[in-house]
Amino acid sequence: MPLTEQAEIFLRARATTNQPPWHELPPRQARLLFESMTDHLGESPSIRRVKDHTIDKTVPIRVFSDCESPRPAVMYFHGGGWVLGNIRTHDALCRRIAKTSGCVVIAVEYRLSPEHPYPTPLQDCIQATRYVAENPEQLGVLPGKFALAGDSAGGNLAAAVALHCRDEGGPTVDLQVLLYPVIEPNFDTTSYHQFADEYGLTRTTMQWFWRQYLGNQIASQMAAPSQAKSLTGLPATHVITAEYDVLRDEGESFASKLLHAGVPTTLQRYEGNLHGFVHLAGAFDDGLRATDELAQVIKTHLR
Repeated sequence: MPLTEQAEIFLRARATTNQPPWHELPPRQARLLFESMTDHLGESPSIRRVKDHTIDKTVPIRVFSDCESPRPAVMYFHGGGWVLGNIRTHDALCRRIAKTSGCVVIAVEYRLSPEHPYPTPLQDCIQATRYVAENPEQLGVLPGKFALAGDSAGGNLAAAVALHCRDEGGPTVDLQVLLYPVIEPNFDTTSYHQFADEYGLTRTTMQWFWRQYLGNQIASQMAAPSQAKSLTGLPATHVITAEYDVLRDEGESFASKLLHAGVPTTLQRYEGNLHGFVHLAGAFDDGLRATDELAQVIKTHLR
């Protein structure tokens, strides 16, 4: 289908700002600009409990809960190409997920590239996941009910953490929710060519993000989850893609591979939408709809 009206408005507004693409800015300046996009983040609902912790004085986490009693945990890893983003940029989204799912959402502020290339961001996410699993009472989490979630590069990290948990003795993960995830550094898919420019996230910017994350390293299965020798035994998975997104095809291909490996997997493509539409729910009504729908998926698997 054609771009939604809101997607067209968003792209026209971006064009009038003459904002340089992320890959033309120094990382520190790009991060400040990314943080300034508050008008697009949407409602930040009031919830019962929001509390910050720091794991081993290294990895900050923020705990969101709208319930008095312990509830299942959803680890959330933010997007931003491993270069941008933090707890603050995804605060509103995590609040919405916590409120609509009834779960405890734990946002992880992993260290960013290029200052901290792979595997440091992933190691921070693994460390945070283990910490939550080992300290449920402290965080108001119900033991034994666990999900991983993330958007874009955060979806990549969620998928990699799921592989690690499967192969390295836990914790047991019941569900992974991948929002337009980065899966592999393959820039020759149909969607990469169709939407290479003028649709928000560009092919050139994604190539730059991968260079910041990997440096001179070759992508292993933990950096590019589609390269795993086997996907068997991974948790049930819900994948969300956007029609006008360079990452569309790799997300949908990964969902297909999971299904072929016997992993219960659902895929939902949001037609007419752009990359980032869930995070930017202030500009996209479909972002709010997608949040409600993914919250129902989480409830179904973790209730």
